[in-house]
Amino acid sequence: MAPALAQEKFYTIDDIYSLPEGSRAELIDGKVYYMAPPARKHQRIAGELFAVIREYINTNHGSCEVDIAPFAVFLNEDDLNYVEPDISVICDPNKLTDKGCSGAPDWIIEIVSPSSRQMDYFTKLFKYRAAGVREYWIVDPEKNRILVYNFESENTGDYTFSDSVKVGIYENLFINFSKIADLLNI
Repeated sequence: MAPALAQEKFYTIDDIYSLPEGSRAELIDGKVYYMAPPARKHQRIAGELFAVIREYINTNHGSCEVDIAPFAVFLNEDDLNYVEPDISVICDPNKLTDKGCSGAPDWIIEIVSPSSRQMDYFTKLFKYRAAGVREYWIVDPEKNRILVYNFESENTGDYTFSDSVKVGIYENLFINFSKIADLLNI
């Protein structure tokens, strides 16, 4: 008789909410991924991107909402997936609750940290696509790279912090990364 294999424990959103105060983690397919506090450069990039997107939405009287981490996104109709993208843009107000976003945001931006590289480039890329995110950007300041995945048109773009990048979910929003790089001395 073969020895019994140890069963992997699956965690739920309840486990995330019961973490000690100040702990941050994400849950993907029942597996917990703890998150290190973001570096100052990471937060400054997130803040600049948030400000540009919020200004565009407000100026154009847009109906979408932009949120910055920590902001809860419950990707699937289950209790095994909970993420906190750096930036989330949600255009369907029915997805918004007091707890966060139930379902896939329209646009997600993740800013790569040394501890999040594998997660942002691989795990989240496939998870976000499968969940129905329309557009996903990976901003990697260490590699001077912005990868843009437009899942609706199945286009991918590869840019640097010298470029102005077109947002796929909007007709006339471009984000000038050289301006962000100049502001932050990147």
